[in-house]
Amino acid sequence: MNAFGQLRGLTGRQWRAFTASFMGWMLDAFDYFILVMVAGRLAEAFHTTLTVIATGFFLTLAFRPVGALLFGLMADRYGRRPALMASVLLFAVVELLTGFAPNLTTFFILRAIFGIGMGGEWGVGASLAMESVPAESRGLLSGILQQGYPLGYLLAAVMNGFAYPYLGWRGMFMVGAIPAVLVVFIRMGVHESPAWVEERTRPKAPGAVSGIWPAIRANWPLFLYMVALMTAFNAFSHGAQDNYPSGFLEKARHLPLRDVTRITVIYNIGAIIGGILFGALSQKIGRRKAIAMAALLVLPMIPLWVGNGSAGTLAVGAFLIQMAVQGAWGVVPAHLNELSPASVRGTFPGLAYQLGNLGASFIPKLEPMMAEGWGRGWPFALGWVVGIGAVVLAAIVFLGPEARDARMSADGADPQPHGSPG
Repeated sequence: MNAFGQLRGLTGRQWRAFTASFMGWMLDAFDYFILVMVAGRLAEAFHTTLTVIATGFFLTLAFRPVGALLFGLMADRYGRRPALMASVLLFAVVELLTGFAPNLTTFFILRAIFGIGMGGEWGVGASLAMESVPAESRGLLSGILQQGYPLGYLLAAVMNGFAYPYLGWRGMFMVGAIPAVLVVFIRMGVHESPAWVEERTRPKAPGAVSGIWPAIRANWPLFLYMVALMTAFNAFSHGAQDNYPSGFLEKARHLPLRDVTRITVIYNIGAIIGGILFGALSQKIGRRKAIAMAALLVLPMIPLWVGNGSAGTLAVGAFLIQMAVQGAWGVVPAHLNELSPASVRGTFPGLAYQLGNLGASFIPKLEPMMAEGWGRGWPFALGWVVGIGAVVLAAIVFLGPEARDARMSADGADPQPHGSPG
């Protein structure tokens, strides 16, 4: 049976767990990309530059490892459900408060706290989803799950295009409190991860590793590899997304809000398609091959993406770029969770992911520095960052292991990752 056929066999309990994880990631991304969409106008409101406003991106990315650690520890000790609810509630409340920020310092403090909530959501939600679904459907569902991110971006772009004239930047952030409603759905409709329940009830084997720090020490080559991989992944994607609307489309190409909104919506549709396709493909050809293939497809598309063509041409280039970028990302939830030790799966993959975010947190500030501070222009900055990122990502992923179809339980039967380090 193909991957799409397997979806028909998912139980209501599995669908609810997956839906909660998907919605959490989508709404998390929605809140993050509100800043991406209003960055230029926020700079005007606070009488500063886009480079200074990019500090908000840096702080969010830099504090995400703190959230991954705190909420991951909560998830491994108390369960995926309560940790997911807590992380969603935190980032939703902070997003609301951001709309009331009286000055730039307060705004930056709130973006750092938002990063803690955002950093907690992905690891906890991905472990809940991947532990709750069948192994044979994991590739496709990984692709769908990760596309909550571009879907959140798409929703932020649509709201920016249609609601910004009425809400202003403060109202945009206040709308970001909506994700708090998801907590009710998780509380009432979602069951705990069966793998976590099994881990908590199963007697510990003699000499078994317990806790995140012993697990990292016992698996340090793998953990360092995963951090390096996610640094490359985050440099690749944030380089392609964070400054493209405000920096390239608005400042470099001087496109009106209507065209910026249309292009942003179009390329996020491409991202969703790419993530699902490459996620499903990874179930057949392997996680590493699917990631590398998607990453390298970016290279011939860069001239179309940041060229001198019309708005329509830019939309085509952006669609293709994001189809490839998020195609690679669609494999990540399955890949990281399959590689991670079962007893600390709430913390291990999320912490590696968010430490990678920390490693790549300079990218949103590097691009405006290259474009404006060094005088090289936005096409140069975006093209070189994303092009180099694609090559580095493909190289790193080929050097590492994978554990496709690993059994996500605590019974010690998971297949060992193959490749290096293993």
